[in-house]
Formats: sequence, structure tokens, C-alpha cells
Amino acid sequence: MANTYTQIHIHFVFAVKFRQAIINKEWKEELYKYIAGIIKNNNHKLLAINGVSDHVHILIGIRPAQSISELMKNIKQDSSKWINKSNFLNFHFEWQEGYGAFSYSKSQLASVINYIENQELHHKKKTFREEYINFLEKFEIDYEEKFIFKELI
Repeated sequence: MANTYTQIHIHFVFAVKFRQAIINKEWKEELYKYIAGIIKNNNHKLLAINGVSDHVHILIGIRPAQSISELMKNIKQDSSKWINKSNFLNFHFEWQEGYGAFSYSKSQLASVINYIENQELHHKKKTFREEYINFLEKFEIDYEEKFIFKELI
């Protein structure tokens, strides 16, 4: 739409179903490139992507023409199909239901990008669950413990 100007930066966090550690180092870069393509095809700007074997972080400059929930549906649905079609695993891959979405100002982007780029180092000190709860508390988001990403029992 003419005369519409925005600057919206969202940090997304989402996990493998049951937080299984199955994103393999051998194909995770291909996965990130595939997700980057989904983001670009939806006319958004990827600023950073990284993660570890059980979850992914993405920082995106969002265009307001598409809702956050629709974008995440596209990313998770299309990347799941791609992982399964690529036969990286000998079982069916799925992302966990839900995601975290946290907004940042332009002045915060460098530190968020640094945080995302250093996920492997960060997770030597903190579990994904601890990290995710810290985000929820930092952003003062009410949550119910029973709905935090579930683990395989």
C-alpha cells in the first residue's frame, strides 16, 4: 500500500516436536537456507538464523502485509515437508506446536543477531527450556507451565 512505512523486527523461536535433538549438523545449513527462501518468498527480510539440534531462532524484518501467524505457519509447514521429502531422517519430522515471537527495536538488532549467531556456545550454559522461560519472563509474557514446549516422555 502506498505511503506505508514500517520497521518491525521479530525474533522467532520454535522447537522440534517433543524437543527431540534431531536437527543434524550435516543438513542444518541446508535447512536454514530453505527457511531463508520461504522468508524471502513471503517478502520479508532475514536478519539472522541459527539454532541447535532441538530448536531454531530467526530474526526477521517483517512486512505488515502478512500476519506473524501466517508466516510461521508457512515456515514450519513448508520446512517440515522439505525435511521429510529430503529423507534426512528415517522417521516423520514435525515441529512442535506454537512458537515464541519477540519484538525488538533497530538499536537492539546487533545484540540479538550476536545472540542468535552464538547459539551453540550459549547452550553449553543454558538449556532450551531455561532460555525460553527467560524470554517469556523478560518480555513479561504470561504463560502456563503445561504449555511450554513438551519433551518426549
